[in-house]
Amino acid sequence: MIKHHRKFNSCCLYLYSICHLNDGRTATVPRYDGLSSAFVTIVKKEGVRGLYRGVTPNVWGSGSAWGFYFLFYNAIKTWIQGGNARTPLGPGLHMLAAAEAGVLSLVMTNPIWVVKTRLCLQYSEEHVADNKRYKGMVDGLLKIYRTEGIRGLYRGFVPGMFGVSHGALQFMTYEEMKNRYNQYRNLPIDIKLTSVEYLTFAAISKLIAAGATYPYQVVRARLQDQHRTYNGAWHCITETWRHETWRGFYKGLKPNLIRVVPATMVTFLTYENVSHYMLRPAADIKLPS
Repeated sequence: MIKHHRKFNSCCLYLYSICHLNDGRTATVPRYDGLSSAFVTIVKKEGVRGLYRGVTPNVWGSGSAWGFYFLFYNAIKTWIQGGNARTPLGPGLHMLAAAEAGVLSLVMTNPIWVVKTRLCLQYSEEHVADNKRYKGMVDGLLKIYRTEGIRGLYRGFVPGMFGVSHGALQFMTYEEMKNRYNQYRNLPIDIKLTSVEYLTFAAISKLIAAGATYPYQVVRARLQDQHRTYNGAWHCITETWRHETWRGFYKGLKPNLIRVVPATMVTFLTYENVSHYMLRPAADIKLPS
């Protein structure tokens, strides 16, 4: 089941990236009538392999991003709570802890996301210079650094900073739902929940955060695209609004939700179960005889 989900997630990753860049004005960007049309067209032109562009940096990026995020978030949250996990923080402090964790994670992982985006968007190599053709993640990192410097590796960083609100909103919603749910049941806020409850809270929080903050992802992806140049985030925003109105900021939302919601549910469920197991007192862990 996990194996099939990873394959489907990888396919949606490419479609989601292409939809971001489909502004209707750039001739080299493939245009699709919908998700099913995109699947069929890509397979016909590039084979099944075409659906898996950018998988390696996405695995590296997602793994490192989630790892850094949980690390920083829990460290900041524990510091605010003074070491007492049963101290409720409230929406404001939850958002503050998540926002700080998001900024730190973005600094660490932005170069990986730049390479991921560009690998996904190698849809036309006929008129592309050699220094903009990437064989893989390491090759992409080296070429971008050599030709564009550190600045190239941090393209999209400004809208990414605005995107910190996505993680802050998601974690605040997730934590507040868990806390209110346990308070309603007159139980400690750090008590372990069932798998269904974790999955439900994770899905709802992701849907709310994605719907509220999705436009920044479109702007960020377009700034990172090697086929088009903008003079900054504001220029990208004004051009998108001028030619596509508000709909341009929500392109690719459907494949994005299909990709990220199940992944988020699995990630949060795994994290909660592993963290509860590791934080159990040693006396509660029965060693095999």
